[in-house]
Amino acid sequence: FAGWGSQSSKVQIHHNTWLHFPGHNLRWILTFTLLFVHVCEIAEGIVSDTQMKSRHLHLFLPAIMGFVAATVSIVYYHNIETSNFPKLLLALFLYWIMAFVTKTIKLVRYCQDGVPFSQLRFCITGIMVILYGLLMAVEINVIRVRRYVFFMNPQKVKPPEDLQDLGVRFLQPFVNLLSKATYWWMNTLIISAHKKPVDLKAIGKLPIAMRALTNYVCLKEAYEEQKKKVADQPDRSPSIWLAMYSAFGRPILLSSTFRYLADLLGFAGPLCISGIVQGFQNTTNNTNTTEKVKDPSNSYLSSEEFLRNVYVLAVLLFLALILQRTFLQASYYVTTETGINLRGAL
Repeated sequence: FAGWGSQSSKVQIHHNTWLHFPGHNLRWILTFTLLFVHVCEIAEGIVSDTQMKSRHLHLFLPAIMGFVAATVSIVYYHNIETSNFPKLLLALFLYWIMAFVTKTIKLVRYCQDGVPFSQLRFCITGIMVILYGLLMAVEINVIRVRRYVFFMNPQKVKPPEDLQDLGVRFLQPFVNLLSKATYWWMNTLIISAHKKPVDLKAIGKLPIAMRALTNYVCLKEAYEEQKKKVADQPDRSPSIWLAMYSAFGRPILLSSTFRYLADLLGFAGPLCISGIVQGFQNTTNNTNTTEKVKDPSNSYLSSEEFLRNVYVLAVLLFLALILQRTFLQASYYVTTETGINLRGAL
């Protein structure tokens, strides 16, 4: 089904990278968060299973299937979006509904069975209900804005001018969030540069939004707004600094946010390593600390017990380092791009 969608008509699209559905970045962020929560659910199930004398596959096998389904869903969505065939998103919408309903039933049963809020399994299920609900809302927003499936006259969207121009090779503003974070779209250029020297024709033209004339007009309009604000105040003159902040303030704040997140994730490394060392010390001092639980109903783990597991901390350390480097590289990129645009505007 996903393969059929990926072979749909690509009308007026010269690059297989046209992203035009509303809520694109939000959908990717929610899906990445859902994948992380699935990893936590799998780990919680495996840790709970190790504390029991017999094997209970239902503790982690459904979570593994959910992880696979979430991965397939984002691949399916990417194919549908780049193929410009939004009607196939109806299948994805139905999947979010079923996932939301089943997780809600599971959460209600936990409440009926008296599972306390402090238990990790209850918290994970509640977070998944929220994530599936938000993904449903994103899908409903696509239906409402693009007016497809239930509407007689769907909205027609033309590709950006940059994608209609074969000379534009810089596709960073038009690729999906994962490709932006990993610069996957540059592989073609890197491979060609490995084979032969790169010339200006291979690099291509800049997108319209990154050209000096575009940024000049943006800065000039911001400066004209400053002149209007101080027109009635003879003792004040328009500020070029406020004009620059008005024109380029958003990417500067975005870069700062990425840097702060990267710095905060820097604390995860020492904390995880400290927990791993302490866990091995406790295991060495007392080898009888992990007793088997006979009653399956007593296998629920709290967040504190979950984070004492050294293997869980090792996985969290790995994910935290990857996320830290991703945010740090994103901060460098946005800062460099904004600096180039600002210099061109000046």
